[in-house]
Amino acid sequence: MTSFTGLGLPAAVLRTLDEHGVTKPFPIQAAALPNALAGRDVLGRGRTGSGKTLAFGLGLLTRIAGRRAQPKEPLALVLVPTRELAQQVTEALTPYAEALRLRLATVVGGVSISRQIAALRDGAEVVVATPGRLHDLIERKGCRLGRVGITVLDEADQMCDMGFLPQVTEILDQVRPDGQRMLFSATLDGDVDQLVQRYLRDPAEHSVDPASSAVATIEHHLFVVHGPDRWSVATEIAARDGRVLLFLDTKHGVDQLTRHLRGSGVAAAALHSGKAQPQRTRTLNQFKNGEITALVATNVAARGLHIDDLDLIVNVDPATDPKDYLHRAGRTARAGRSGTVVSLVLSGQRRETSQVMADADVTAKVTKVRSGEAELSRITGAKAPSGKPLDGGPAQRPKNQNAPFRGLGSTKDPKTGSGSTTGSGSGTGSGSGARGSRKTNEARKLAEARKAARVRRGG
Repeated sequence: MTSFTGLGLPAAVLRTLDEHGVTKPFPIQAAALPNALAGRDVLGRGRTGSGKTLAFGLGLLTRIAGRRAQPKEPLALVLVPTRELAQQVTEALTPYAEALRLRLATVVGGVSISRQIAALRDGAEVVVATPGRLHDLIERKGCRLGRVGITVLDEADQMCDMGFLPQVTEILDQVRPDGQRMLFSATLDGDVDQLVQRYLRDPAEHSVDPASSAVATIEHHLFVVHGPDRWSVATEIAARDGRVLLFLDTKHGVDQLTRHLRGSGVAAAALHSGKAQPQRTRTLNQFKNGEITALVATNVAARGLHIDDLDLIVNVDPATDPKDYLHRAGRTARAGRSGTVVSLVLSGQRRETSQVMADADVTAKVTKVRSGEAELSRITGAKAPSGKPLDGGPAQRPKNQNAPFRGLGSTKDPKTGSGSTTGSGSGTGSGSGARGSRKTNEARKLAEARKAARVRRGG
């Protein structure tokens, strides 16, 4: 299929596709749309960024066009694992829904549930929801699923991985038993296979990516770094010209690196599940329009996040699961473009990370790098940050190129490159030992003076 014409899509949808420059369907769209429009159950496998949203969305909207939902009773449901993906699906489908005069409602956590109840009470033909918040709305009698005739599970494997399987099955048990079901996932094993066996009837199966979902247009690099230098390397990469998405494992790590980057003059922002939804939405918008150039995130950004022309991903904390690696990497090289994925590893992590990549069917170029080196700049565009804090406070002290970075909050002796300490002063330079001794003597004299004063007062 070389165009959307001839599929039976409404003229209003074809005009909207043309207005948005969507002229040639992606493989998953060409494969799945005819079955979706025909009302068949669909089982599709494709990595994020392969065009699944329009593959199910155009068929769904076309099939309910001209119908009107009753209050609290939607006609179609799209279940997704994360708030960001829910908003992205809504944004992608809104122009076509408006062309067909259909109403969309987004139901996710982190925002006012009363507004979502009101939107459903006013009537919405299509609901895009995360399982947890939809479950809450059903419990509050704010939504009934008995008239849902088309149900889509997008990123089904992640919903199962996140522990949503019980809520998903509870929801699927409430929609019309004779309705159409469409399930899209990067992998079709484990709990996903249970959903397929239980809820899909003779589905049309379409797979446009291998199970590994590795992308040929991505260049993979494994940077072996010296432990104390890891943050300096990450900082110089984040200071590059152009946007970069950096992944860490924990919310604390994300916040810590973000503070450091902003203190170094890098326009960075944090994204993780601990942030309120309006803040997460604002951060993503700022990253998309270039106000933020470094997005620091947990795996919450590894699925469903679409950023045009994002060409660099950095795993500051290397992925420990091949699926996580592939989904992080899938934020770049979207829609046929190319991109680069870099993982920072200590020497002791190299073997484990290499195995993860091998399991993901990825071959990476291994390079030993240090901050300030030309090879680091050549591959990633890394450069020294300005050092001018974006949020006030003292400027970050410039760090010697190729000198180890001792971590947040530490300082360096410009002569020795060692981290300064208080107490006994065991530094390697002759000056550091003397300074430590003076501080110790001064502290002892002060304590003795305070003790003598208490004695004089009779204490």
